[in-house]
Amino acid sequence: MELLAQDSPLHHFQELLNHGRRRLSQDQFAELERATQLATNIHAATVQRRQREATMSALVDTVHEMTMPYDPDALLKVITNRARRLLGSDMAYISLNTGDGTTYIHSSDGDTTSLNVGLVVEQSHGLGAMAQEAGAPFWTPDYLNDTRIPHGERIDEVVRVEGLHAVMAVPISSGGEAIGVLYTADRSARHYLPDEISVMRSIADFAAVALDRTRMLDRTRSEMAELELVRIAARRAAAHSEQLDDVRARMITQVLADGNLQDLVSVAAGVLGGSLAVADAHRRVLASAGDAWEMGEELRERARLEAHTARGLVSLDDGIWATPVAAGAEDLGVVLFRSGASQPPTPELEQFFRFVGQAVALLLVMQRSTAVAAGPVRDALLDDLLVPSRHPSSQFTHRARRVGLDPDSPYVVVLAHPEGGEHGRAVVWASSYAYRQCGLKTVSGDSIVLLLPGSDASSAARAVFEELSPLLSEPVTVAASGPADCLGRVADLYQEAVSCYDALIALGGAGSAASMDELGFLGLLLSGGHDVDGFIGLTIGPLLDHDAERATDLVATVEAYFASGNSPTRAAEELHVHANTVARRLTRITGVLGPDWQQPPRAVDIQLAVRLLRAREVLRRRRDQADMPGR
Repeated sequence: MELLAQDSPLHHFQELLNHGRRRLSQDQFAELERATQLATNIHAATVQRRQREATMSALVDTVHEMTMPYDPDALLKVITNRARRLLGSDMAYISLNTGDGTTYIHSSDGDTTSLNVGLVVEQSHGLGAMAQEAGAPFWTPDYLNDTRIPHGERIDEVVRVEGLHAVMAVPISSGGEAIGVLYTADRSARHYLPDEISVMRSIADFAAVALDRTRMLDRTRSEMAELELVRIAARRAAAHSEQLDDVRARMITQVLADGNLQDLVSVAAGVLGGSLAVADAHRRVLASAGDAWEMGEELRERARLEAHTARGLVSLDDGIWATPVAAGAEDLGVVLFRSGASQPPTPELEQFFRFVGQAVALLLVMQRSTAVAAGPVRDALLDDLLVPSRHPSSQFTHRARRVGLDPDSPYVVVLAHPEGGEHGRAVVWASSYAYRQCGLKTVSGDSIVLLLPGSDASSAARAVFEELSPLLSEPVTVAASGPADCLGRVADLYQEAVSCYDALIALGGAGSAASMDELGFLGLLLSGGHDVDGFIGLTIGPLLDHDAERATDLVATVEAYFASGNSPTRAAEELHVHANTVARRLTRITGVLGPDWQQPPRAVDIQLAVRLLRAREVLRRRRDQADMPGR
């Protein structure tokens, strides 16, 4: 009893028994032996109870540690460390199922090589497969020599390299489904006690609960992070939507204030973050903004047709988008957008892009309405300017400033004459065009007269021709003159434009465009209605017939000969032929026209006839180009 009270080691009891064997009688020794046996039993029970208490305390600590806010990876490392310490084993590790018929070692504690962690094997191999299939712990005192186990080459290799013998596997289950296996292993052969198996089961159960909790917390954190991202995105979207609303309001203000189309397009391009262009119904680019915009008439026409057919936003090639510009059923053109980003525009930007098309349409309609409303006042000013010395120049200056014209800027006069019957549409167009160009317009007989700012009459004539001809789908003859350095000379320019028009008609240039500068002295010569065809036929008609019948080039030779100062050598260089060839041609020309064709009186007539012929050819080419499909 004293030894028990002192918690003496077992060998003290054995020493007491040996001492009694020498000194006590047989009956006394038997009683002592029985008492010693009872004492050792009590001692063993006490030790076992203490071990269980220590194990339970360690389990409580383990459970407490598992409740800490670990991420799943850190938690699995804590579990393997605690399992190895509780059982006093050499090694502990956890494998997790992947869902595709394999399992991999996630965490390991006590390992001496790098072969274990990350090892992937089929779920049908190893002690873990037996434990998961049975839903209960399995163990072996000597793994490599146990034939019950479905061995796998990779698992056996790790066991062999780590020097393991005794291995226990306990399944980890969640909601009735196996999610992995908890292992403990020793580097010596041994049998696992029931208490050790029970501890491992408890750890596996705690691990399943902790993993579920940790994964739930992890999912919650992820969901909260996603919700935060959604919240931030929603705030950004709200701010962006508010910004778009502000831009819409600013653009509407610009439109109502009769703003400039270029300013409107620049604002829209800045919001959309790309290049923007507005083309009218005749494929002419009215305004553009952003990077250098390069697109042909074919693309503009295709964009316009597809956008108006779809009655909304359409996607073209190379990241180009188009939206129609329309007033009811009237086709006013198209807005094209090329994004500077690799991604397509967001739904909000698509909606804003549609709004841009509507704003452009409203601005164009308002400009046209303003032009029509202001037309009588502006027409009256141009009517007065076309009559020489009707009013003093100071009065012209004052009236010009009232309608928005700068009297000190240069101007050109353009006369457009539709050759068909669409005069009404041409007049409406002219009102809008003059307003957009900051000029004036009036009607004189069957012709439209435009006073436009600028100093290049030829360019002004071509611009009017290229826009008005497709609109009317009929020939239009356009003549221009200028520039004038003051409004007092407008009447003179108008008379020159009329003379230019007469010259175009005389040259057979109806349906083409030219300025007085382009016609030169021919315009002055022909404006009186001379018989151009008769003059050309009478002067060089035989040469023309000869070239037509025999496929020669005598007219061109005459032209080069006179242009080179009557030098056959220089004429040959100009024609890219041998000098002898020019000599033979001159002989043939003499035979056709007579020996006096180089004498001054006839030479002047021949040169004039050639110039008239070439002018007619130029005008004819321009007219033919205007009649080509797509123009």
